[in-house]
Amino acid sequence: MHSLFVRIFLLFWIAMAIIVAGSIAVTFTAAAREYESRELPRRPAVAIQASEVLARGGLEGLRKWLSANHHSIPDRELYIIGPDGQDILGRRLSDGAARRLEYARESMSEFDPSGATAPWRHDAAPGNFRPQRPLPEIVAPDGASYTVLLAPRRPSIFGALSLPGISLMILGIALAVSAVASWWLAQHLSAPIRRIQEGARALAGENLEVRVSAGLEGRKDEVAVLARDFDVMADQLRANRSAITRLLRDISHELRSPLARMRLAVGLARRPAADLTRQLDRLEREIERLDELISQVLKLARLNGADAPFERESFDVDEVIEEVVRDANFEGAAKGCKIETRGAAHSAVNGNRELLRSAIENVLRNAVRYSPQGASVDVMVERSDAGLTVSIRDRGPGVPAGELERIFEPFYRVAESRDRDTGGEGIGLAITSQVMRAHGGSARADNRAGGGFEVQLNLPRAALLA
Repeated sequence: MHSLFVRIFLLFWIAMAIIVAGSIAVTFTAAAREYESRELPRRPAVAIQASEVLARGGLEGLRKWLSANHHSIPDRELYIIGPDGQDILGRRLSDGAARRLEYARESMSEFDPSGATAPWRHDAAPGNFRPQRPLPEIVAPDGASYTVLLAPRRPSIFGALSLPGISLMILGIALAVSAVASWWLAQHLSAPIRRIQEGARALAGENLEVRVSAGLEGRKDEVAVLARDFDVMADQLRANRSAITRLLRDISHELRSPLARMRLAVGLARRPAADLTRQLDRLEREIERLDELISQVLKLARLNGADAPFERESFDVDEVIEEVVRDANFEGAAKGCKIETRGAAHSAVNGNRELLRSAIENVLRNAVRYSPQGASVDVMVERSDAGLTVSIRDRGPGVPAGELERIFEPFYRVAESRDRDTGGEGIGLAITSQVMRAHGGSARADNRAGGGFEVQLNLPRAALLA
């Protein structure tokens, strides 16, 4: 019952069942009253009228009376059968009338084989009948006998529904039941939809605090799920706006720092006794750092773009890991840090070689940077049914547990007071995370139980070619 489709289906099914059941009950009641309660009283009444007309006007008067009244009863056809066995108006008997007449004759022959006793005989006084035959019979002054036959008229395609009053009663039942069902369904659907509509307008008006799922906690149908998804979308939009605001602030701060140092170098170079070579070298380093920062920001922006494709190729991931480890060993030799590789992928990857190389290099360079003097860094490569995992473990101080997820945010640093020479720009791990997502994988970080820090780079099986 959690599905809106099932609710709508059952609601209309139950409504139709009530309408059909009510229609059958009304029809049965009306038909029973019409066909049973009135059948016996009206037969002698018609016979009495026909007897009186025959007594007054003879056969010709009876024909005129029958011609004017053979449709007077809504559901019955009136016949008067003469001594020759034919209707006095020359009409062909219907199948029902012929069967009823044949049944009456058979019953009469069993009841009175001689045929001497006249049934429903009209004597001196009108209406003086004796029920001795299945069908009323009237006698003309000349002694000729005529049988009065009421036969069911051929039913219409609507059957008993065509009886007076039944159609209106069924229409009333259908309107009442469908009105209640439709009102409940309309209210059930429109209330949360209107709330979602108002929420959408609020979002369009830059109100990111709007939420629409309040009051729908107990519902699990599609509309309630849509309302909860709307709230998730609103939360994500608010988080994105906060991230964009923070990113702009961080970029401004990162750009302002080298520009300030460049301005200071220019000021020092203008002094009479300035060391121009030293200041120019300083300017060159700041320009290179600024260029690198801008390149990193542009790379991150391209990776964040939903419609920003990148070139894919097939390459040996073990070769890429070996290149990165070789370069990191060269950089770590200054502090006695050695990188050791364990395991191998033995597989090709369908992806962008330079992006994956950059993702692994960013993590490995961070591990070397924060490892103690003379400590080693382990690179573990593991192939499984789920895909490929590259784990980079160092023996550094680690990261507070509450900040493990945030280290993949752009410009985020665990220690804000750390300068750029030791802490970098804080954008490398953000690029790593986006690169792994672009390849269908993920990046996660954790503190090791025995001390140190570990980052796992996961590639799905679909990205591997062998």
